[in-house]
Amino acid sequence: QVQLVESGGGLVQAGGSLRLSCSASGSIFSINTVAWYRRPPGKQRELVAGVTTRGVTNYADSVKGRFTISRDNAKNTVYLQIDSLKPEDTAVYYCNTVPPLRLGVLGDYWGQGTQVTVSA
Repeated sequence: QVQLVESGGGLVQAGGSLRLSCSASGSIFSINTVAWYRRPPGKQRELVAGVTTRGVTNYADSVKGRFTISRDNAKNTVYLQIDSLKPEDTAVYYCNTVPPLRLGVLGDYWGQGTQVTVSA
């Protein structure tokens, strides 16, 4: 059974840092490109950082230089180091594969996410 569990979010002041973690059931992450996505309040979910099975990373322009994605295939875990947080980084953060895991006719599967709130 597919399961993604995100953790590490919280309330921080602007300029602060957080480290998000996401663990997956089975070996989902070891054979796929994985990414962190976020959904800001009232907006659509967006991809902010991804890492391939070979460790090649890419970032949305809005987070370049501040976010660092990494993966540990042995632990089926992906991390997101977030530095120099800005209020506009406030969102629920999710991890998933690229493209997102699909549960047939049920659509995409998403974990519960972890809330990041940045105060000015």
